[in-house]
Amino acid sequence: MKTSSRDLLVLLKDDEMSNQAIEQEVEQLNDMLYQVESADSFCVANEIIDMNKFRIVQDMGSLVQLMYETELKPFVFLYNKN
Repeated sequence: MKTSSRDLLVLLKDDEMSNQAIEQEVEQLNDMLYQVESADSFCVANEIIDMNKFRIVQDMGSLVQLMYETELKPFVFLYNKN
């Protein structure tokens, strides 16, 4: 199994799974989460609403820059389109 920097709590309904089957299940979960947590997926699902300039920003560069901000400016919102 690949080493990853995340902690996962996996609850299993079947007590009779082998260690290899459990490791395979966790590896598949890590692969799925890696794809979903990419910057591309984040930028597709979110947009910035800036009430100071009355605009909606959807470009990837601005969204990625906003992800690394420690504090948002007043009246600037990160909006999840889901």
